[in-house]
Amino acid sequence: MISIPISQQEAAELGRVAVLMGGRSAERAISLRSGQEVLKGLLAAGVDAFAIDLCAEGADPVAQLLAAEFDRAFLVTHGRGGEDGTLQGLLEMMQKPYTGSGVAASALGMDKLRCKQLWMGAGFPTPAFEVLTETTDLDAVAARLGFPMMVKPVHEGSSIGMSRVRNTEELRAAYAQAVEYDHLVIAEAWISGAEFTVAILNGAALPVIRLETSHDFYDFNAKYEAADTRYLFEDGLSSAQREALKRLCEGAFAAVGCRGWGRVDVMMDQQGHFYLLEVNTLPGMTDHSLVPMAARQAGMGFEQLVVTLIRTSLMDSES
Repeated sequence: MISIPISQQEAAELGRVAVLMGGRSAERAISLRSGQEVLKGLLAAGVDAFAIDLCAEGADPVAQLLAAEFDRAFLVTHGRGGEDGTLQGLLEMMQKPYTGSGVAASALGMDKLRCKQLWMGAGFPTPAFEVLTETTDLDAVAARLGFPMMVKPVHEGSSIGMSRVRNTEELRAAYAQAVEYDHLVIAEAWISGAEFTVAILNGAALPVIRLETSHDFYDFNAKYEAADTRYLFEDGLSSAQREALKRLCEGAFAAVGCRGWGRVDVMMDQQGHFYLLEVNTLPGMTDHSLVPMAARQAGMGFEQLVVTLIRTSLMDSES
């Protein structure tokens, strides 16, 4: 692993870095964990960095940013308000460079429905879906998509509010649960097969990770708490399949307009066809997180990873 502190000259060029974490979303706890890991990595590498918990008790996020002295921001604000273009827009107004995707790509990445619609329009494969409302004919949805299917809040991450359903009764209950998190909910055709995730760094795919869990799917517990989730670099793919998957994810990432870094989640069906599930524009950076894992497999230590990411910090107008 390469883990070399940066030079004093580069530290001066990067300036003071604010690690923005927390927020009000359902992913707040994960964001705080990610932020602390990033802060430790930047400090260990010699970067002048400090943390801002945007929604610490009694704190006003905008006032905190306006009062803070920093030259650029490292974003690990998972979820709505921090990953959906809102915070990115504020930083643009402040003329502060930040890591990750710009305003439009962040908004699209957080919106599973519109991201899928964009991919479909661009000719990328993604599972069939239906938008669910209180008046949706669930029997008709079942007839079109079949069981099992996945129910998802459109604007949540970390698999929060998601359910795999096997019948109409479960579909009704899953919708009721998902709508507690978001006014917009989709049902998605279930792809039976292997699940993969591909981290993207500066437009290029890092090593593919195959995910295996004892759960119905790679849910919140499997991602952050379970000890039996398996992350496999021996992915079971042929060289041609692996390269095709990487090119698919790089293309899907670029089609949304993403930049810097992110992660694309994919299913492969029994016939070997890949289907895009979603793009994550601010992935986790905890000890269970997939981007640091893929970077390590590529020979990049955590400190080198966070320094590489802060080097990519831009404003949307610069991309």
